[in-house]
Amino acid sequence: MNKFFSILVIAGVPLSVIGSLFHWSAIIMFIVYCLTIIALASFIGRATESLAIVMGPRIGGLLNATFGNAVELIISIFSLKAGLIGIVLASLTGSVLGNLLLVAGLSFFVGGLKFKRQSFDIYEARHNSGLLIFAVIVAFVIPEVFTNTMNDQETMMLSVGVSIILILLYLAALLFKFVTHRGVYQNIDDTNKEHDETPEWGKVRAMLVLALATVAVAYVSEHLVDTFDVVGEAFGWSELFIGIIIVAIVGNAAEHASAVIMAYKNKMDVAVEIAVGSTLQVAMFVLPLLVLLSLFFPTTMPLVFTWPELISMVTAVLLMIMLSNDGDSNWFDGLVLLAAYVIMGIGFYYV
Repeated sequence: MNKFFSILVIAGVPLSVIGSLFHWSAIIMFIVYCLTIIALASFIGRATESLAIVMGPRIGGLLNATFGNAVELIISIFSLKAGLIGIVLASLTGSVLGNLLLVAGLSFFVGGLKFKRQSFDIYEARHNSGLLIFAVIVAFVIPEVFTNTMNDQETMMLSVGVSIILILLYLAALLFKFVTHRGVYQNIDDTNKEHDETPEWGKVRAMLVLALATVAVAYVSEHLVDTFDVVGEAFGWSELFIGIIIVAIVGNAAEHASAVIMAYKNKMDVAVEIAVGSTLQVAMFVLPLLVLLSLFFPTTMPLVFTWPELISMVTAVLLMIMLSNDGDSNWFDGLVLLAAYVIMGIGFYYV
């Protein structure tokens, strides 16, 4: 399988460059771009696995989420510069839904088919639950309520204030997790995990592969976005559906693949860290950063979502908390998350 993906990358990356330069058919290039991103995602998954063995599941998952979200951040900045505020907010909504329902759902489901019961750090799950409630329910819903009585300038000022608080709290959470309380909250059997495994790549090579693959994914993803208008028209996809479902899935393809691979190998700490950690990074860092960056563009982006987007994100957060707070997962938990994602996808398709 690794050889197949290697061949796909060797062929897909040059074809992506040539096709974008010579303006090949948008539908053909859509397929080429998607296959190339999937192949590149396999390399990111292998690099993440190596780093998780060498540096621990938390750091491995954080690096995967960071490199994966870097792709989405790049795409969002280009869209923000073009004034596509609705697409940016929709894609970030889709990222939250995709990570909590699709990525976690596939991880629980695929891992649960191989193992009857899988466990992960319960303390980490509870810590993340609190952050999810704050980031999505407090920081997203509360401003939406107050902005009903505000003008555009006041709404933007509130959005900037909330964004700064989110970024500071996210940095504090990293300090708490990796510095002041590193190893304090840990399952007894965690200390013996991973020590008998040999990483496929060393730390330097794995990080180099992760960086190069992410750059390649960013390039391909940027051009993939240009095909959405034609493909959406051909398949009858609305702009909202493209932003929430298609852009989010493509932008997070690397994380999707990595989390599922980790779950299949019963490395649920890494899988959960990728899914939930990526969600927190999007909600508490990427989105607030884009709000602040929008101040330098002609069109500013307030932290205001539509009610379907908000209700969907709140539902995803509450469902994920209910299913993961016990530090235990199985294939049926995954199926519940996937079913919720499909229902929301159908809803956004017809909005």
